[in-house]
Amino acid sequence: MDKLTNKEEEVMQVLWNLQSAFVKDMLPLFTEPKLHYNTLSTIIRNLEEKGYVDHRQFGNTYEYFPIVSREDYQNHFVLNKVVGNYFNDSYKDLVAYFAKNEKVSPDDLREIIRMIEEGE
Repeated sequence: MDKLTNKEEEVMQVLWNLQSAFVKDMLPLFTEPKLHYNTLSTIIRNLEEKGYVDHRQFGNTYEYFPIVSREDYQNHFVLNKVVGNYFNDSYKDLVAYFAKNEKVSPDDLREIIRMIEEGE
C-alpha cells in the first residue's frame, strides 16, 4: 500500500464518505481550492493505479469506488505513523499522553480496559 499525497487523501475522504461517485458529482465538494475536472480525474486515475480505487464503466463514464477502507488506511499509515513518530512505537505512551493531558477521563480509561478485556 503506497502512502497518499495530501490531495489524494482528500479525494479518498470524499470517496469514503460517498461510497461511490462520478467525477462530476465529486467536483462541487472541492471548494478551496476548486479543482478542475481534469485534475480530479487524474488524481482518481492515480488512486486507481495505486490500488485504492476501482471503477464501474457506464458507456463513456466511470463510477469510482474505494477498494481500501478508511480504517485500513488509518491503521496502516495514520495511526502507526503517529505512534511511531511521537510515542516511540508505544500505544501505552499514547494512552498515557491523553490521560495526562485530561483528554481521557479515568472513567473512559476504565471503559477502554473493559472493552479490551471483553475483546470488543
